Amino acid sequence: MKDLPNRQSIRLRNYDYSSEGAYFVTICTQNREMLFGDIVNGIMVLNDIGKIVEFVWESLPQHYKVELGPFQIMPNHIHMIIMIVGAGFSRPITLGNIIAYFKYQSTKQINTNIMGSENPTPTDIKYPKAFQRNYFEHVIRNEKDFDKISWYIENNPQMWDEDENNITG
Repeated sequence: MKDLPNRQSIRLRNYDYSSEGAYFVTICTQNREMLFGDIVNGIMVLNDIGKIVEFVWESLPQHYKVELGPFQIMPNHIHMIIMIVGAGFSRPITLGNIIAYFKYQSTKQINTNIMGSENPTPTDIKYPKAFQRNYFEHVIRNEKDFDKISWYIENNPQMWDEDENNITG
């Protein structure tokens, strides 16, 4: 049996990801598949799958002690700023827990709503892995950093032609 390579962590060593703070996160679709809609004249136009992802994003504060910052769905990836607030009041919830929930719920609802079944069979599931396994994160350390990243997120559709995730152009 062939040995699998060790996965390198992209997280900061010794950083407590349950700490209150703001985090910039980018999540890509599996194989950079264009799942969420299209950029039309510099504006992201969501399809039904993109609308499901947006709904799950907006529901996060109902499940976690978080505040939602700027958020942008692109055809094959998502940018977000998420702020963990009220850390330490109950069992610690990490950024990883929140992102895992977001990805799981999005994928589950995509399959349920697209397939039209509460319990789709494995052969019915069109998007078993809507998202790549990992995600990019950056701890936002100050207001200048927050403002710069917010501008990037909000203006990302206008920069689609130059985006490294744009595999069509």
